[in-house]
Amino acid sequence: MAKMNFGGVIEEVMTREEFPLEKAREVLKDETIAVIGYGVQGPGQSCNLRDNGFNVIVGQRQGKTFEKAKADGWVPGETLFSIEEAAERGTIVMCLLSDAAVMSVWPTLKQHLKPGNALYFSHGFAITWNDRTGCVPPTDIDVIMVAPKGSGTSLRTMFLEGRGLNSSYAVYQDATGRALERTLALGIGIGSGYLFETTFQREATSDLTGERGSLMGAIQGLLLAQYEVLRENGHTPSEAFNETVEELTQSLMPLFAAKGMDWMYANCSTTAQRGALDWMGPFHDAIKPVVEKLYASVKSGHEAQISIDSNSQPDYRVKLEAELKALHDSEMWRTAEVVRQLRPENN
Repeated sequence: MAKMNFGGVIEEVMTREEFPLEKAREVLKDETIAVIGYGVQGPGQSCNLRDNGFNVIVGQRQGKTFEKAKADGWVPGETLFSIEEAAERGTIVMCLLSDAAVMSVWPTLKQHLKPGNALYFSHGFAITWNDRTGCVPPTDIDVIMVAPKGSGTSLRTMFLEGRGLNSSYAVYQDATGRALERTLALGIGIGSGYLFETTFQREATSDLTGERGSLMGAIQGLLLAQYEVLRENGHTPSEAFNETVEELTQSLMPLFAAKGMDWMYANCSTTAQRGALDWMGPFHDAIKPVVEKLYASVKSGHEAQISIDSNSQPDYRVKLEAELKALHDSEMWRTAEVVRQLRPENN
């Protein structure tokens, strides 16, 4: 492990230099890795493992997603099976189903877990709130996690570009004495840039907070609020969108992603610098109580229960599509379609 100074706090991380791909292959040389589910994380993780030389099979129910797996080169009867058969064949069972699907499949999946197997997740949800999900693993298996900090699509894209998406990792249960090395080997195998330690509980609470907060929920709320205020004060849709979203995503985010917020500030006008420094405090003070309320809701399991109740409804997909359509059809995101068309690279 490499010791790194994160803002004055020393943490240990695992890098590719310390745990090279060759070592990962050696650790897992006798394993059959069964990837269960081919939705969000399944394609990226399974294809990266396959391309890195590991013995991988996929378990997926018949349907459109099964056909997608076939299109990606997984062969029925050879490397592509039903969920049950893949779980039976695997020594490492990578459960990459959605949280709701994990709950419905768990009774079946559990029957195929044998002593010494490893049960792998990329999210701590099912285990952290297993009093609600029912996912209580047998005591004679390893229970481990590698959680890429991004979508499976990003994991695959960055892998093909020769880059890596950072991941957290955790060992919940070590029945074999090999749980940690299995975890790290899988983390390197799926294409992680570096690996940092967490727990199932910390990953689940930070992940749900992030999704509802700065990564998705809060950012949409903030963008829409500013867009609406500009529109209500006479600004055109194109102007409101450019000043709210386009400049942020196309100009400023690459700057602070590369070298930090201070560097981005330093590369803006003096007027922008002064205003940003003056107003970041009021925004922080207004938003922090909301984030504290959000975190408390996540930690208590309330947010998990909302997800379980909602995602278990038979009309869940219909309702979800209606909500996403409303988001798509809003003026701000319809304006976005035109703005994207006008980008030089699209002409």
